[in-house]
Amino acid sequence: MAQQERTERTGSEEHRTTTVENGHFCVAECVCGWRGPARRARSRARSDAAGHLTGRSVAPGS
Repeated sequence: MAQQERTERTGSEEHRTTTVENGHFCVAECVCGWRGPARRARSRARSDAAGHLTGRSVAPGS
């Protein structure tokens, strides 16, 4: 299972995202409880994580 981590502090909150592979899918997750949609492309899951860190939301099913 491959994982990639990024950390960012926003105010007093800390966000640490990882990407987790599950079969043919990759999901971005954060220690705050946020979880992105399952993606077939790792790059899309990493983009979801980056969007979470910068405050951009991911539309469901995108």
